[in-house]
Amino acid sequence: MQPTVASLWRYPVKSCRGESLARVEVEPWGLRQDRRWMVVDLAGTMVTARELNRLLVVHPTLTDVGLRLTAPGAQAVDVPAPDPAGQVPISIWSSRLTAADAGDGAAAWLGEVLGRDVRLVHLDDPRRRPTSPTYSEPDDRVSLADGYPLLLTTAASADAVSAAAETPVPMHRYRPNLVVEGTEPWGEDTWRRFRIGDVTFRVVKGCARCVMTTMEPDHDAGTVARGPEPTRTLARLRRFGKGVWFGVNVIPDRPVPTGATIAVGDPVEVLEAVEPGTPPIGS
Repeated sequence: MQPTVASLWRYPVKSCRGESLARVEVEPWGLRQDRRWMVVDLAGTMVTARELNRLLVVHPTLTDVGLRLTAPGAQAVDVPAPDPAGQVPISIWSSRLTAADAGDGAAAWLGEVLGRDVRLVHLDDPRRRPTSPTYSEPDDRVSLADGYPLLLTTAASADAVSAAAETPVPMHRYRPNLVVEGTEPWGEDTWRRFRIGDVTFRVVKGCARCVMTTMEPDHDAGTVARGPEPTRTLARLRRFGKGVWFGVNVIPDRPVPTGATIAVGDPVEVLEAVEPGTPPIGS
């Protein structure tokens, strides 16, 4: 069976609500406009839903001039893309770089919604942030995703987890960029290179999962529920070393053709793979 793209997801603001896309442009550092904005504390350190769960119910929408932010119980706010000249130091995991501060209005709105003093920043130029050198090449770049440009998951692997879990786990909890259908469960572990349309991708590392997969946002009520799944089931099915693993991190091969897009329904051609049963890279 020919694997195909089942869905595409973009997250304009790191840790906030994502959006489902029918088609999207691919850039060297990921999907266009994916995770180019981030919430930071007053020292410039990233703030994610791991610590402030309510970030998951903040709904960012890209506009012609920047962002519109909405959340249950709060009036929407429009945030223009800040002047790139206003750079401030930020940190995300081991990366130290600069981004443009989005101003006091966005900070005040987020502070009210989240109950904590924070700032919003915009990464105007992703070329400032290299990927982790352990699993990538010197010229690879990433926006404000955790470590790599895209996360790929498969419908078959998600179904395998849901079948073994106490309750089904919806795909959005894994926060993928690219969901593929038409594979065997865990087949993505074996992929090393694949092509969609005009873009070739490298599979560089498996994804060890964190507590965010256990959070289910209620976008109407503005609340976030926590539970044991899928971590409990992944610990039985997918424990390698000290982590539980689901999905793979991928990087677009350079050069990425200018204006290249991928779309739901596109065929996925696996160019290189290793033997089935191979553990995730990095595990």
